Amino acid sequence: MDEFEEIKATFFQECDELLADLESGLLAMESGGRDPETVNAVFRAVHSVKGGAGAFGLEPLVRYAHVFETLMDEIRAGRIEAETDLVRVLLRAADVLADHVSAARTNGQADDAASAAMVAELEAWTRGEAAATPAEAVAPAADDEDDFGFKPAAVSFDFDTPAPAAAATWRVTFTPSPALYAKANEPGLLLRELARLGTVTAELDDHQIPPLDALDPEGAYLTWHVTLATAADETAIREVFEFVDGDCDLHIEREGAASSSCDVDISALLAAAQAAPGEPALPQAVTAPDDIDISALLAAAKADVAQDPPAASPAPAAPPIARADPAAAKAAPARPAASESQVPQSTIRVDPERIDRLIDLVGELVINQAMLAQRVAAHGFAPSSDISMGLDELEQLTRAIQDGVMAIRAQPVKSVFQRMPRLVREVASQTRKQARLIMEGEGTEVDKTVIERLSDPITHMLRNALDHGLESPEERIAAGKAAEGTVRLAALHRSGRIVIEVQDDGAGINRPRVRQIAIDKGLIAPDATLTDDETDNLIFLPGFSTASQVSDISGRGVGMDVVRRSVQALGGRISIASRPGEGSTFTLSLPLTLAVLDGMVVDVAGQTLVVPLTAIVESLRPKTGEVRALGPQGAVLAVRDTFVRLIDIGCALGFRDTAIRPDEGVVLLIESEDGSRFALVADAIQGQRQVVIKSLEANYRQVDGIAAATILGDGRVALIIDVDALVAVRREPSRSPEPLSFAAE
Repeated sequence: MDEFEEIKATFFQECDELLADLESGLLAMESGGRDPETVNAVFRAVHSVKGGAGAFGLEPLVRYAHVFETLMDEIRAGRIEAETDLVRVLLRAADVLADHVSAARTNGQADDAASAAMVAELEAWTRGEAAATPAEAVAPAADDEDDFGFKPAAVSFDFDTPAPAAAATWRVTFTPSPALYAKANEPGLLLRELARLGTVTAELDDHQIPPLDALDPEGAYLTWHVTLATAADETAIREVFEFVDGDCDLHIEREGAASSSCDVDISALLAAAQAAPGEPALPQAVTAPDDIDISALLAAAKADVAQDPPAASPAPAAPPIARADPAAAKAAPARPAASESQVPQSTIRVDPERIDRLIDLVGELVINQAMLAQRVAAHGFAPSSDISMGLDELEQLTRAIQDGVMAIRAQPVKSVFQRMPRLVREVASQTRKQARLIMEGEGTEVDKTVIERLSDPITHMLRNALDHGLESPEERIAAGKAAEGTVRLAALHRSGRIVIEVQDDGAGINRPRVRQIAIDKGLIAPDATLTDDETDNLIFLPGFSTASQVSDISGRGVGMDVVRRSVQALGGRISIASRPGEGSTFTLSLPLTLAVLDGMVVDVAGQTLVVPLTAIVESLRPKTGEVRALGPQGAVLAVRDTFVRLIDIGCALGFRDTAIRPDEGVVLLIESEDGSRFALVADAIQGQRQVVIKSLEANYRQVDGIAAATILGDGRVALIIDVDALVAVRREPSRSPEPLSFAAE
C-alpha cells in the first residue's frame, strides 16, 4: 500500500469514529440532551467527515455532508429548534451519510434515490418548510369548494419575512507554515472550500521565495491573498481553515467594515474612569453603541489605573479612536483559550496483527516462566536463595508485562453498542412497533477478540426482543402499558467475566405455546416433563421459531440457536429469566479475555485440570460428619448452616466410574453466575497459577464441561474446567458413572 492509500485508510478509520460520535450525539439529542456542547459535537462530526472527504476528492460524500452540515449549523445557531421529529430525520440522515462513507471506502456508489430524497428533506428543514408539509398534504385544493359554498384561499402571515443576507466582501490572507505541508494538507483544497462559500479571486504572493541555493525543500514561502464575496459570516470562513489551525498565518477582514461602525473615544472613557467619585462617570460627549458593555470597559480601566497610578507628568497625547464593528463582534465570538485539561490525548494507530503477535509472545513468556519455576522447585532451592528470589521478581515482572499488554487489547463495548440503535429503529419500523432502546455500561472494557464476536449474538437477541418480546402498541395499551416498549442493553463486570443483558418489558415467554411448538416440530416428546427453565431454553434448539410465518426478521428458526453457539464458542453461557406479562431478560456471561486466566491447578483421577480462580469461593477438607447423603446417588456438604451439592469432577467428566470420598480429597466451593453454590471434589490441589488459554474447539472439538486448554510448565496439556457447564453435563448411556456413589457415615 502506497503512502496516499495509507492516509486514505486512516481517513476512513477516523470516519468510523466520527460516525459513531455522530450517532451518539443524535441519540443524546433524541433523549433530550440538546445543550450547545452536544449539538456542536454533532456538527463537528459532520464537518470533519466533509473536510476529510474534500481532501480526497470524494465529491458525492462532500455534497451530501454539506447539506447535512448546513442544517446542523442552523440548529447550533439557534435559528432552527431541534424538535423530536427533526432529530429523527437527522438519525436517518446519519444512516445515509454512513452509506456514503461505505461507498467511498469501496469505490462504489451510494443509493442516489435515497440520497436525493434525504437531501430534499434536509433542505426543506433548513428552509423551515418541513413543519408545514403534513398540513399542506391534507389541505383541500384551492379551486375546491366545501358543502357550504366556501372556497378556501391561501393567506400569507409572513409580514416581517427577513430579506436574504446580502453578500459581503472579505479579504483573506493565508500563509502556510512548513508544518502544514508536513501534515499532508494542501492549500489548493482550502481555496476550493472557500469557493463553495461564494466568489473567489486569489492572488499568489511568491516574493518570499529565496534563491535556489538557499531554498529549503521542506520550507514554506508562499502567501495567498484572497478576495471572497459571500453571504457567509467570518465564523464560516474560519471553519474552512479549522484543520490547519496553528499551522498557518491567517488574517480575515471585511472590506468597508469601518463605514458601519460606531466611534468610541477611549481617552474620554479613561478620563471618566479616573474622575472623582462625585463626578459623572460618563461625559456627555461620549456616545456608546448598544453592543458595547461600557460598564465592563470602565471597570477594566479603573482596575488598570488602580494597579498602575499615573505619574505627575504632562498628559500624553490622546490615543487614536478605536472603531468597533458590532455586527462583526456578534458574528465572530471570541474563542476561549484551551486549558491543559482540554488538550486531547494523543493516540497511536497500530496494526491489530502486531498486537496479536505481542500477545502470543507474552503467552510464551508466561509458559516459559512457569517451566523455569517448576524446574527450580524440582531442584529443591530454598525460598530465600538468590535463584528463588530472582524467580519471584521475574514472575512479578511477567505479570506486569502481561497486564500491560492485555490493557492494550482491552476496548469498551461502546463500539458494538453504537450499532444497535439503528437496528432497533429499523426492526421497530418493520414490525410497526414503538420501541425505545436504553444502553448502559458502554464504557465496560473487554478483550477486543471478545468484542469482535459480540455483534452477532446481541443483534439476534435485540431482533428477538423486538419481534417476539414486545407487543404491538394496541396490545400494550390494552394491557395497561405504555404504547412504547422499552428494550435495555447493558454491560457489566461480574466475577471476572463480562455480562451482557438484553431485557424487554414485553409479554414474556408464552411457555404453553413454546412447549406445543416443540412437540409439533418433534423436538421433545409429548409426555416430556419440563421445568420452566427447561421450557424457556427450548427456544435455543435448532429449527425452533415461534413466528407464524417467515419474514425478513424471523421465522426460519436459526436466530437464537446462532446466539447459543456463538456464546459457547467464546467460552460463555446464556440464560433466560422470563415473567409472563412483564418481559424477559437474556443474560450472556463471557470471559473478559481469551488469552490468559488465573486458575487453581488440581489433580483428578491422574489428570491435571485447571479451575478458574474467579469462580472459587474457598477450598476445604470436609469432615466425615459434614457430608450427608441425598437420595441413592447424591450427596451434599454442610457449610456454615447451608447445604451445597457435591460433584466429583472425575465422575462428571468420565475420568472414573466411582467417586472418591470427599474427606479423602479436597473440596472447592464454587459460586455460579446465578449466585447458586455447589462443591467440586478433586483429589488434590497443586497450586495457583496463571495459565495461557488455548482454544480446545479450534484444535480438537468442543467438550461439555471444558472451556479451553492450557500448556503447563512441564509441557503437558491441561484442561480448563467450565464450572457452570459442569453441573449440566449429560453423558452418553455407555459412560454414565454416578455423580457420587458412596455411603455417608
